[in-house]
Amino acid sequence: MNYYHDVMQLIGTSVDAVGVMIIVIGAVVSTVHFVGNQRPDFSGAYRSYRQGLGRAILLGLEFLIAGDIIRTVVVAPTLENVLILAMIVIIRTFLSMALQLEVEGRWPWRRGDELKPSSH
Repeated sequence: MNYYHDVMQLIGTSVDAVGVMIIVIGAVVSTVHFVGNQRPDFSGAYRSYRQGLGRAILLGLEFLIAGDIIRTVVVAPTLENVLILAMIVIIRTFLSMALQLEVEGRWPWRRGDELKPSSH
């Protein structure tokens, strides 16, 4: 049984590492694209940069949550660890929703809808 826990711990840590790599690589690619492809319209280039960076963070957060779930549920399913996991998932879910609103201009549950800027 100890071998199973060690393997699951390794898998959870590996999934975390993939999440971090996605964020870092996404940040580097977005930055290189931003610096290398300066458009005359700086605000458009900046918006594209933020969207690329936001997408990388969103995807990375999904992997980080998955790694936490694997380690908590499989390796150490104590009530304290599950409560800590719940808090982490709530915080990361809030961050993901805020990032998606920032990147795509819509809430995750509003498929295909875009928030219309107010005309005031």
